[in-house]
Amino acid sequence: MTTVTEPTSNTANLSAITDEEIFLGHVGGKLSVELTSPLETQRDLSIAYTPGVAQVSRVIAQDAALAKKYTWTDRLVAVISDGSAVLGLGDIGPRASLPVMEGKAALFKKFAGLNSIPIVLDTHDVDEIVDTIVRLRHSFGAVNLEDISAPRCFEIERRVIEALDCPVMHDDQHGTAIVVLAALNGAAKFQGRSTAGLKVVISGAGAAGVACANILLAAGTPDVVVLDSKGIVSADRTDLNAVKTDLASRTNPRGLSGSAADALAGADVFLGVSAGQIEETCIASMAPESIVFALSNPDPEIHPERASLYAAIVATGRSDFPNQINNVLAFPGVFKGALDAGARRITEGMKLAAAEAILSVLGDELAADKIVPSPLDPRVAPAVADAVAAAARAEGVA
Repeated sequence: MTTVTEPTSNTANLSAITDEEIFLGHVGGKLSVELTSPLETQRDLSIAYTPGVAQVSRVIAQDAALAKKYTWTDRLVAVISDGSAVLGLGDIGPRASLPVMEGKAALFKKFAGLNSIPIVLDTHDVDEIVDTIVRLRHSFGAVNLEDISAPRCFEIERRVIEALDCPVMHDDQHGTAIVVLAALNGAAKFQGRSTAGLKVVISGAGAAGVACANILLAAGTPDVVVLDSKGIVSADRTDLNAVKTDLASRTNPRGLSGSAADALAGADVFLGVSAGQIEETCIASMAPESIVFALSNPDPEIHPERASLYAAIVATGRSDFPNQINNVLAFPGVFKGALDAGARRITEGMKLAAAEAILSVLGDELAADKIVPSPLDPRVAPAVADAVAAAARAEGVA
């Protein structure tokens, strides 16, 4: 029987789990629905269902706002995907992506106490996806878009945000970006440096790469250079789509062109959010005390042990190395905070507040091998939720 390595904590010894254990853990799915009202007697039945439920439906028909009080929609997150860009697996379709969406829903419940429901759509058509989500609006209170391929994900998120009056976030973009910002702030703080002066190179111009570039720019780190499969995303290239053209106009302030080697020479930070590999010589050419975030899963852009030969701080997306940059540090608290505040949308200010809250949890625990908290740290989601709710109220979207 083959075995796989179980990601545990950064300090625990790794153990082997068998295929049998994995599949047994998924039999019947990972979710269930539990009752909040008793159904033991005829009286219970009359209250929860007919005839009592008719009274509740009548008052909601008269005042739609009462649905928030008398149904679960106000605290329900819809986890929606078309299965076109599942981490490490690619376009596997809606049916095969459902276990991932169930897992995401389980994390919402575990870390934020939020109910969520996975919904997978059998279409890649942008109009059909947007129309379906809009038509389902009265069944949920927030939308977590998940594993939708770029560049469609940008338009889908934009249009769903415009159409709905509730929190919407594509987690592959913004959850990643929030935790990356928290980790970079942590690394810079540990080194006694300001993030404003860092030269950052992002490998990957897809959903995560674009969002990371955007949040770093918004946080005051202006020298950001983005790489795609053909090299530096620069204004002089004629092969860029609309998203990359916009990105080129706001990044690469030194006007670099060429390959990854050209971008990384003298750079302070490498951020990998693509499936591509980076040459060790490129990491070696970076500035002293460099920072490397090799986040591709399951295979980082450069193995952390090799990166550590040259970089002062190294992070990955894996849990079997120090400094795991994991979206679970962000999205449960972000959605809880947005729902707690009754926010109509998730703003850039709320994302920045989430990043600050993640780092704040560490306090004196900050170290070269601990620039963000553990994904299992129970302090994180409440801190993020409080900060996000406060930001929503301050920005007037609550």
